[in-house]
Amino acid sequence: MKQEYTISLFTEDHIGILGQITIILTRRQINIESFTASESAVKGVYLLTIVVTTSSELVEKVAKQMEKLVDVLKVFVHTFDQIIYQEIALYKLPTKAMMSGNIIDQIVRSSYARILEVSPEFIVIEKTGSKEEILKLLDRLEPYGVLQFAKSGRVAITKQVKELHSYLKEMDEANLNNNKPAEIPV
Repeated sequence: MKQEYTISLFTEDHIGILGQITIILTRRQINIESFTASESAVKGVYLLTIVVTTSSELVEKVAKQMEKLVDVLKVFVHTFDQIIYQEIALYKLPTKAMMSGNIIDQIVRSSYARILEVSPEFIVIEKTGSKEEILKLLDRLEPYGVLQFAKSGRVAITKQVKELHSYLKEMDEANLNNNKPAEIPV
């Protein structure tokens, strides 16, 4: 059965990693629904957050294949209930939309959004939330003439406590133990 998964991929900053990941997903005919790249809490390590809809077996195979890539440090697969996430959206409307009373202001406040900029030609509204909340606000603003709309991919953190820091520490300790010079018997 297909369901939505969030893949958190920790990698070093090297050219071409995105292409390699895309190839892995394309070969399995998995569409990327959302993609976000950012620095992680660990210096020199980057977090790629990929949202896909597929089966549990297929997402596990893909994660294992991604983990084999040279620049990839660790891959985690999470279901919806294992993460806390947000997306961000910007909406650009003509300023004249605000002149029709305080309807836009009421929509913005009731949607827990905020007005970022007001110019003589346009206003820009910002909304963070789930994809559904962002699209609901878009629907509410459409009658007032949305000039532009842009939405980010998912930004997510896990509910579990142990993740990358612990994994990297364990990996370093394992490498230290494996690289110790062999003791010569006397």
